[in-house]
Amino acid sequence: MGPRWLVFFLLAVGLAALPFLVDVGLGRSWVRLLDLALLYVILALGLNIVVGYAGLLDLGYIAFYALGAYVYAWLSSPIFGLHLPFWAVLPLSAALAALFGVLLGAPTLRLRGDYLAIVTLGFGEIIRIFLNNLNAPINITNGPQGINLIDPVRLGSFDLSQSHELFGYTFTGIHLTYYLFLLFTLMAIFISMRLEDSRIGRAWVAIREDEVAAAATGINTRNLKLLAFAMGATFGGVAGGLFASFQGFISPESFNLMESIMILCMIVLGGMGHIPGVIFGAVVLTLLPEALRYTGDWQRELLGQIYIDPADLRMLLFGLALVVVMLYRPAGLLPSTRRRREFADARE
Repeated sequence: MGPRWLVFFLLAVGLAALPFLVDVGLGRSWVRLLDLALLYVILALGLNIVVGYAGLLDLGYIAFYALGAYVYAWLSSPIFGLHLPFWAVLPLSAALAALFGVLLGAPTLRLRGDYLAIVTLGFGEIIRIFLNNLNAPINITNGPQGINLIDPVRLGSFDLSQSHELFGYTFTGIHLTYYLFLLFTLMAIFISMRLEDSRIGRAWVAIREDEVAAAATGINTRNLKLLAFAMGATFGGVAGGLFASFQGFISPESFNLMESIMILCMIVLGGMGHIPGVIFGAVVLTLLPEALRYTGDWQRELLGQIYIDPADLRMLLFGLALVVVMLYRPAGLLPSTRRRREFADARE
């Protein structure tokens, strides 16, 4: 076995054992957080296609996440009395999100930079407001109360929300969900890698660097930009469907502007356009805020009492960490070689 295959084998063993190690060391709540981190990796990889590859600044990306979640909820909850199987609903979540990705991209083809960011931001807020108000005169989304009793993932008679004994080990629903999300995350990584190395990926990079020059070389910028929006939205729709099945409840408040900005921070912090960096940024920005919840305990141990409210101190430290990283690592924590070189040339 060569060194490369040995690394892959150790990585596979580590990922398989990770939820049990986290459960023993940190508790069941951190396994749940690990499941959410995998969802954010899928979201970050989807936004990376739009922003990192094609250079299209999208601040309304969370709308596709919301659409995927609501499609899953409509077809797998008592709101319409439909309880379709998971394998049938998830592709529909992805398809509707991709359709709205094209609908968003079509009227914004001539926009760039700040103007595109403003339009996409407005799109994200419009979707959230619609979801918040489509409970009258016909109840479609149940308004701000959200949709509950959403069916968990079931593969035949196998319910992933229940504990099962497999190979002599007991797997809880949270552990089984981790493996399901890990499977979809690995699929998202594989697709992203194939896109990056393809003609389409190279064309996106050309559009990102100079759209006029790309068009002059014969690249169909219109179709490729629409494809970037559709592909990124598809990732968001899949993540939204998985989120709805995992939570069992969704509401418009779960899909606010802050979520879009957080996902954008993940790819900027990790290294825009670089898959390992995007994954690292998504994991760090999912786990770091949770770790900073313990600031109250730290104050009590070091100072004897709590002087600053833990919630305020948590966000202060979180924001400070982002500022420090952007000052000293503007290309991201794990940037690609090309992006690192670009920033080095800019400083010179």
